[in-house]
Amino acid sequence: MFDFLYWLLSYVVPFLAVLTVIVFVHEMGHYLVARWNGVAIDAFSIGFGKELVGRTDRHGTRWKISAIPLGGYVRFTGDMNAASVPDPEALSKVDPALAPLLFANKNVWQRIAVVAAGPLANVILTFLILYALLLGYGRYTIPPVVGEVIAGSVAEAAGLEPGDTIVSVDGYAVRGFEDFQRLVATSPARPVTIELDRGSATETVVLVPEAVEIEDRFGNSQRIGRIGVSRDVDETDVTLYRPGPVEAIGMTVEEIRFIIQRTAAFLGDFFVGRGDVEQLGGPVKVARVSGEVATLGIVALINLTALLSLNIGIFNLLPVPMLDGGHLLYYLVEAVRGRPLSIRVQEMGFRFGFALVLALMVFTLFNDTLFAYFGILR
Repeated sequence: MFDFLYWLLSYVVPFLAVLTVIVFVHEMGHYLVARWNGVAIDAFSIGFGKELVGRTDRHGTRWKISAIPLGGYVRFTGDMNAASVPDPEALSKVDPALAPLLFANKNVWQRIAVVAAGPLANVILTFLILYALLLGYGRYTIPPVVGEVIAGSVAEAAGLEPGDTIVSVDGYAVRGFEDFQRLVATSPARPVTIELDRGSATETVVLVPEAVEIEDRFGNSQRIGRIGVSRDVDETDVTLYRPGPVEAIGMTVEEIRFIIQRTAAFLGDFFVGRGDVEQLGGPVKVARVSGEVATLGIVALINLTALLSLNIGIFNLLPVPMLDGGHLLYYLVEAVRGRPLSIRVQEMGFRFGFALVLALMVFTLFNDTLFAYFGILR
């Protein structure tokens, strides 16, 4: 019983807390823009399946918490299901007075706005969290100066020297040595462009970090890039940098751009054969990571919420039917053609999308179980 309670409090509770916040914000984005566009809404649900608790507001929307806490949805009047697939039979029998309020009867740009609002809400949440943390806590940093170049390393072959001051990596400003380490570590086996100051001259170096496997503090395997530079640090090197409100906006936007770019590069690795399936994760891995991060404190867990919120927003924009990106693809085609795709074509797309998303969920669950718990296929 003690072990079960420890597991529940250490992993499940942090995971559900993080997921609930992200899902609520995502669905609230859909809900608010739909309400502003006069769309009739049947339900706003956190979770799927049987309703556990709920209430109906004065607009007729049922707000509820459902039994399976792995997502959520906003269901518009006239939809066949929670994925907002139109129900032709329901639409044909709707009260004429209600017809102008149906999502399916709104113009294509209104529908695009409603669908895009969910991922956009996730991006906004990420921005607000990162911005608030940057203003509230600042960041500890050390000068971005190379201390030692390891003999025979990628850095030595590329011509890096002790005393070089790193200015930027792949166009991202380097404000501290920790920035340099992170930018290199997130580019295993991918070319990076380094701008540096050497004496009074500025030079540009292009190199490919070596991909290596390391273990983090929790024993999880990570694939990172390494070039073979280091720096000795003492207390006098470490400073607390607090940006002003305006500068913090630019730093936060750059951080979001970095996360998006590196996420896209990570996914792109799988199409060129460089990807490592062990790095993919589903609900089990996210729950484990949430529990591990929770041990580092509430600030670390809030930071993880920002990261996951952005990644969920990006994932939802993939052009796969069933996801927001699939809906947007349909509506953009409609905007170009001047008329929507046939119901039959849309249904076929949603079935394909459902199968693809389900296969991905099964694969990541299987992957989580094998790699994280049994160590099989290592």
